[in-house]
Amino acid sequence: MDLKEVVGRAVIREARPEDDAAVGDLLVEAFITQYAKKLPEVVYTEERKRELRDVASRRKVATVLVAEVDGGVCGTVALFPPGAPGSEAWLPKAADLRGLATAVRFHGSGLARPLLDAAEALARRWDVDAVCLHVRRGAEGVARMYMNRGFVREPAGDMALPTVYLEAYVMRLKG
Repeated sequence: MDLKEVVGRAVIREARPEDDAAVGDLLVEAFITQYAKKLPEVVYTEERKRELRDVASRRKVATVLVAEVDGGVCGTVALFPPGAPGSEAWLPKAADLRGLATAVRFHGSGLARPLLDAAEALARRWDVDAVCLHVRRGAEGVARMYMNRGFVREPAGDMALPTVYLEAYVMRLKG
């Protein structure tokens, strides 16, 4: 399949319980592969892999979207509403965008675009003021993709965790 055809054939929908295993595997594969190439110093612990695979818990507090091509899950993103458990949004009335990933075989196809379009449309339906997200320091390509969509760097939301430094970005939807 031509990578350029993927976006046109993708169906974006809310994840269902039967998608959990596929979404979890996709997240682990995408993150490990991506970071191994661009940030070889990044190590994914078994605990982090378990967190990524725990899609059922995420679906309880966030809307998990999937991109489906030819009946298979090949992309995902989660949007946490304001105040949801696990949200890392630092602004009031802001949604938190997390876990954007596409299947490794579809990297470069543009499949992230319809996933982000759907997440941003959902945030607007929720009537939030902004969408917040974090990018691992050093992941310049990822940061650039979000900035090209209208997100701006906001250091006030940065998170220095024990194993990673996350840089904050925000897309303001109001005022």
